[in-house]
Amino acid sequence: MDENFEPPHNPPRPVLDDIDLKMIQVLRVDGRIPNADLATAVGLSPSACLRRLRLLEKRGVIRGYTALIQSTAVDEGLVVLTQITLDRQTEDFLNRFEAAVRRCPEITDCYLMTGLADYLLKIEVKNAADYERLHKEVLSRLPGVSRIQSSFAIRTVVSGGK
Repeated sequence: MDENFEPPHNPPRPVLDDIDLKMIQVLRVDGRIPNADLATAVGLSPSACLRRLRLLEKRGVIRGYTALIQSTAVDEGLVVLTQITLDRQTEDFLNRFEAAVRRCPEITDCYLMTGLADYLLKIEVKNAADYERLHKEVLSRLPGVSRIQSSFAIRTVVSGGK
């Protein structure tokens, strides 16, 4: 092994106490809960609760807030879960692939995986023809891709912690 080799540095995970974890649990159920109600739920004063909430946001533990839309209420289209296998799993290949994925608005989630596939993508498109276009023009051209395996979601059972 090369004596100059240094493993990649991963930033330390934030240390969360029981109150932080309870706040996260409550926010997963209701991200729009008023601060006073959140404070009551976790046993803090509203000012202390807000201070902790802002700290969780600043540290990147809470990355944002979103609305979960009932798919029958709007024409959401098609959700496709796609497993991607790369030619190689070197840092350069992974970085190039991830940079390209970030530029594709139809890819709403991307996970680096263990197991047979390297990545799992959640893709939202209008219909099967739109997915075919995306497959031809984008997915098959992503850097380092050797295999693409896709499944179409029939219905959402649980989403966003619910």
